[in-house]
Amino acid sequence: MHEEEKLRFAAARRRILRGLGVVGVGTLAGAVGRRVLASHTADTITQPFGNGERPLVQWPEKRQLIQLTTRPPQLDTPFSVFNEGVLTPNDAFFVRYHNAFIFGTPPTGPQTIDTTTFRLVVDGNVNRRLSLTVADLKTKFTPMETVAVCQCAGNSRGFFKPRVRGGQWAHGAMGNARWTGVALRDVLQSAGVGAAAVQVALDGLDTEAWGGVPDFQKAINIDLALGGEVMIAYAMNGADLPMLNGFPIRLVVPGYYATYWVKHLTRITVVDSVYDTFYMTTGYRIPNNDCACVPPGTTPTSTVPITLMNVRSFITSHVDGAAVSLALGQQVVNGIAFDGGSGIREVQFSQDGGVNWRAAQLGPDLGRYSYRPWNIVFSPSQTGTYVLQSRAVNNLGQIQPLDPLWNPPGYMHNIVESVRVRVTG
Repeated sequence: MHEEEKLRFAAARRRILRGLGVVGVGTLAGAVGRRVLASHTADTITQPFGNGERPLVQWPEKRQLIQLTTRPPQLDTPFSVFNEGVLTPNDAFFVRYHNAFIFGTPPTGPQTIDTTTFRLVVDGNVNRRLSLTVADLKTKFTPMETVAVCQCAGNSRGFFKPRVRGGQWAHGAMGNARWTGVALRDVLQSAGVGAAAVQVALDGLDTEAWGGVPDFQKAINIDLALGGEVMIAYAMNGADLPMLNGFPIRLVVPGYYATYWVKHLTRITVVDSVYDTFYMTTGYRIPNNDCACVPPGTTPTSTVPITLMNVRSFITSHVDGAAVSLALGQQVVNGIAFDGGSGIREVQFSQDGGVNWRAAQLGPDLGRYSYRPWNIVFSPSQTGTYVLQSRAVNNLGQIQPLDPLWNPPGYMHNIVESVRVRVTG
């Protein structure tokens, strides 16, 4: 964050209420008091990997989610949520932060973000510097809407073998929402982009943390920024963004992993070279090969920044270890599939652990960046254990692997998942 923005928001950071903690999250209609610290319960959940016990906690504007850490907050969505519908409810959407200072200095809680003083600055290699309010974004630019999956690059990291460092997510570091905002292209064109522009650098309100952890800043190539699909979003599923998901505005980069979806977006800088920041040149990089993988335990010889999501699918209607009665006869298996934007061509289903496959029925298409629902009839003929699997094929012909792929940071996990169900008499 540039010095002027740090000074502007320094006062806001001091407005931290004590006790249990209440934050006034500014909206255009006025301030609203909200609890800011997680409310712990006695409930826990055990994820299906080593050291997988996690507390279920209540954070502001959220239902009970699975907590990995508190500072910075990392909250995993319970997988049952994905069977509720194609769109992930705002109160169940996962949370991932790198730094905690947007939430005040521990042990205090979140700070105030007042939209009457909040500004989005656009500068760098532009014809004119912009300083925009949230109201400016809503009234001076044409609104746009898209349904897109937001997925952490480390989603499912807890299943890597051998284990890798980082947050041990299960499958809940993802969500699908209807995003409303304005095209980044329109804002950049309003500023006037210089001919020498190479990338657009992005910064949010969070700052560098203690212990030398760098400020979280990202960059995207200028052609992507001007392509018309990248969005500055101010609404999510028809409501203001939750505080923990980037209020009042965040970047939405459809098809890309969520590392580029900068929350609390406060500065956009057009630069004339490849942006040199820790989270571009050191963090969020993958092996430079077609599979983004290396032999387990080894180090890649070269890496590139992670970008597009790979193809994935999940069974959402049945949980591993569930028992079903043979007397029920036919059952419907439901699931979701998605990729980085080519779209889902087919979902294949197996009930015998991958020996035989048949095509599932694809559901409504909400757009190439959205979850694509699917379903198929499962008709067990006898009692015993059935291994249900799904694998998606996208429009590029890419298909989920049957065997796990490994890389040191634990990114892009997309192996075919297995759900074992026991059919009883």
